[in-house]
Amino acid sequence: MDDSDWLAARFEEHRGHLRAVAYRMLGSVTEADDAVQESWIRLSRSDTTEVRNLGGWLTTVTARVCLDMLRSRTSRREEPFGPYVPDPILSREDGSADPEQQALLADSVGLALLVVLETLTPPERLAFVLRDMFALPFDEIAPIVGRSPEAARQLASRARRRVQGAAPAPDPDLSRQREVVNAFLAASRDGDLEGLVAVLDPDVVLRADRGPVAGGSVEVRGAAAVAGQAMTFARLSRTGMTSLPALVNGAAGIVSLHDGVPVSVLAFTVSGGRIAEIDILADAERLRRLDLTVLSG
Repeated sequence: MDDSDWLAARFEEHRGHLRAVAYRMLGSVTEADDAVQESWIRLSRSDTTEVRNLGGWLTTVTARVCLDMLRSRTSRREEPFGPYVPDPILSREDGSADPEQQALLADSVGLALLVVLETLTPPERLAFVLRDMFALPFDEIAPIVGRSPEAARQLASRARRRVQGAAPAPDPDLSRQREVVNAFLAASRDGDLEGLVAVLDPDVVLRADRGPVAGGSVEVRGAAAVAGQAMTFARLSRTGMTSLPALVNGAAGIVSLHDGVPVSVLAFTVSGGRIAEIDILADAERLRRLDLTVLSG
């Protein structure tokens, strides 16, 4: 094995971890893969003879790449078109996720939490993700964001205050989650407004991200308003529409398909026996990139 093969093998040992870091930073599987690939390019062009901790070096490089991508994304969004729903990670309900999916979803990084992370500034998000999710010391985070360790600590603290309580904690029982989601779907199909309201938290939030081409996104709050939206969606459902149960970032969810083509992914946050949040990805361009083979038997 020559030096390049040895370096490639060492990089592959860290790929899963780097993808997990990048996904939490970016909320996009495609962008996370791009960030990891850029990290490999930088590694292959660098002199690493003095690098004692390759994993730490790669984590730092990946974080810097992600920070640049977040800043570029922020500058491109001149006018926000509404809530952005991150890329979902789909898996089967029997828990048979492959190792790459398991790495991406370690520590239960739910879609609701990723939505909250979208509200942070790029430096806040980096500091929070690296400190609270990966336990990096502030003296390693500081040079990435170009701040002192104390300033990096303040970034993470500020982000933590914004995150805490913003995303409801899901019920740990997946079967209970599915029971509540099934009740919601049945009430939607039957036009049962009272049944819908009964399974919704009074302060439920629904976010539907249709993408910029389809007119942006909407956010609806309150059980009555969300129930009304659910009944409208049910009435507008086209013939040939099917719903495929799935885990969406580790929680009970649904993939809606028309003639086998995904038209939406619904992620439900069930807390206290009721639905507290519904995040819907209906951006046709992003849906086309979903890998549905992970749901097949």
